[in-house]
Amino acid sequence: MSQHAEMTLADKIGPNLPYLRRYARALTGSQSRGDAYAATALEAVLADPSQFASDVSPKAALFTVFHTIWKTSGAGLSEEDGGMAAKAHRHLAALTDGTREALLLRTLEEFSPEDTARIMDTTVSDVAELLDIAYREMAKSVSGAVMIIEDEAIIAIDLENIASDLGHRVTGVARTADGALSLFEREKPDLILSDIQLADGSSGIDAVNRITANAGDIPVIFITAYPERLLTGEGPEPAFLISKPYTEDQVRSAVSQAMFFASSAVLKA
Repeated sequence: MSQHAEMTLADKIGPNLPYLRRYARALTGSQSRGDAYAATALEAVLADPSQFASDVSPKAALFTVFHTIWKTSGAGLSEEDGGMAAKAHRHLAALTDGTREALLLRTLEEFSPEDTARIMDTTVSDVAELLDIAYREMAKSVSGAVMIIEDEAIIAIDLENIASDLGHRVTGVARTADGALSLFEREKPDLILSDIQLADGSSGIDAVNRITANAGDIPVIFITAYPERLLTGEGPEPAFLISKPYTEDQVRSAVSQAMFFASSAVLKA
């Protein structure tokens, strides 16, 4: 392959790699395990660039290579896996095959039904059926208390409504990091929905880190206009990360799955 072709392939893969890592991490429930699958997909493309389809978007092409690997080995749990990863896979065993992948591809990554079907090597009608099953199965997850850290009133109200419609109870809304800590002290939630930049210039990440440092495993979903800034590959990263502007389906999917996993979204490698 010429240097020009290599650079072209790198340019196509580079911007989409953080999102593949996000998807793989949400799919496996483990940062290290998810990154290992993403790395394997990248190695496969570099070893045989013909696998990287040219008739779809670069993101869809990269995810298709990932799924070729995932569907042959993703169901297994190695002896080295433990803790949150093991818990994640025990939960996944209760789900219908393919439902979680379809839900994440359509809602979190916002692929079209056609691209989702191609990535999963199935049909559009099968994808629609898997999504219906996914929402029914996720709806059976335990409902709980949701804490919202968000400084924009309209967004906070929207998140409250979505959480309530899913059967969860909102403990309150905090607009600052200090407010989040005070709210948490009044009632420990089962899930935290947090913006990154807050009203007084404080950080939702700092607030969550201070809360989870002494509170054990609490699922956390971060919402940000700049997701790539958190998907750097340096240190622990959020497994559940929603981009602004978000859709209701994205929030519903993330909330349902975070509750379903019942483990901290700031996963350690």
